[in-house]
Amino acid sequence: ATAFGVGYVPLAPGTAGSAAGLLLWYLLPSSTAVQASAIVALMVAGSLAGNVAERHFGRSDPGQVVVDEVMGMLITLFLVPVGWHGALVGFLLFRVADVIKPYPANRLEGLPGGWGIMADDGMAGIYANLALRAILAARHLVI
Repeated sequence: ATAFGVGYVPLAPGTAGSAAGLLLWYLLPSSTAVQASAIVALMVAGSLAGNVAERHFGRSDPGQVVVDEVMGMLITLFLVPVGWHGALVGFLLFRVADVIKPYPANRLEGLPGGWGIMADDGMAGIYANLALRAILAARHLVI
């Protein structure tokens, strides 16, 4: 749930978790199957770990749980052909979407236990993915 302790970073653990997701994206093969499998595995494992973490920390969606940000970054960059510059733009887009939580991400956060922890960041990742695609498409339209 804490992404190997990243969630214990004292300042902005969600941002640190997103950075861990960026690193994981870099380390994973660019295979669609591998990346999709990693997203699904993180969703399932993160939901289960989130349930345990909520009991351990005694509150819902504890700040130390950052596996959701790791997964959100993988969703942000899923099937988007970018290098490091584009990935950093995706990182910023995801952080904005994760903080603002536009509908329905804000509603998904209310799902019970680990599913709520993971689902809102999944939706934020989808929003960031679409925004990144829009930026890349607009860049190609500029003469």
